[in-house]
Amino acid sequence: MRRETVRGASAVAAAAVALLLSACGGAPHRPERAEPPRKPGGYYLDDGPHANPPADLDRVPDAQPRWEPIKASTARPYTALGRSYTPMTVLAPYSETGMASWYGKRYHGQPTASGETYDMYGMTAAHPTLPIPSYTRVTHVASGKTVVVRINDRGPFHADRLIDLSYTAAYRLGILSEGSALVRVQSILPEDMQPVAARASPPTTPAPPVDGVDGVDSAGSAPARVQTAPAQGVYLQLGAFASVDNAQAFLRRMGTELSWLTPIGGIHHDGRLYRVQAGPYATRDEALDAAGRIDRTLDLKPLIVTR
Repeated sequence: MRRETVRGASAVAAAAVALLLSACGGAPHRPERAEPPRKPGGYYLDDGPHANPPADLDRVPDAQPRWEPIKASTARPYTALGRSYTPMTVLAPYSETGMASWYGKRYHGQPTASGETYDMYGMTAAHPTLPIPSYTRVTHVASGKTVVVRINDRGPFHADRLIDLSYTAAYRLGILSEGSALVRVQSILPEDMQPVAARASPPTTPAPPVDGVDGVDSAGSAPARVQTAPAQGVYLQLGAFASVDNAQAFLRRMGTELSWLTPIGGIHHDGRLYRVQAGPYATRDEALDAAGRIDRTLDLKPLIVTR
């Protein structure tokens, strides 16, 4: 009788565990970053540092801004925690002051909105609407400390928060213990993406050709034509660069990955940026058709330029 009682109790316990597991099975793989109760130390729930974080976080460099195509899947309007957001679809000036928070081990190793794995020890951040990927300069208003981070995730989804920093970015700004702080967030545009040291150094290649005059690059092959006054018409802008070398390298890559794309307009230099463009197209509809195919092929959204 005693053995049967114990056996019955075990069966009840097993059924209870099974019921609990089935109830948890529908939980999302990655919970929304809602505002749970704060724990001592400035972080929330179990989202804090690892037991032994790296000792050299002061040496982690800022994210190095470089041109990257915007991921189309992150540029669509969406809703989170009852609020609607419309992401930016192009790199454009952005400057906003608001509260920054940070996220750590609770999300470490989980996928970000970009599809990459979140690394709390990298220099990254989440923002509700800035392009993914893109780069921003974040300044701690109280201390003046500044870091450069790469936007690769969405969040925070709260009216009183502007940006979610990685653990290391928050550490570098000195806001880990506070949990949140007032910061200024400024987008970094293509013309600002060439390192200052590279701008100051003497050129290692001949001056870029202009006005449709061909030149020769350091490898001895003819580079793309650089024009200051291209023909009028409808063009697709694929990228814009401060460096002619970067523009030519990008155009060569586009020529390989978009071998079907014609006509290729080359590089337009407007005195400030080297703009890689395709065209001219006979009509705007023809340019839109080509832009759609480029988007489907490379997850890249070209800009339509009419001159």
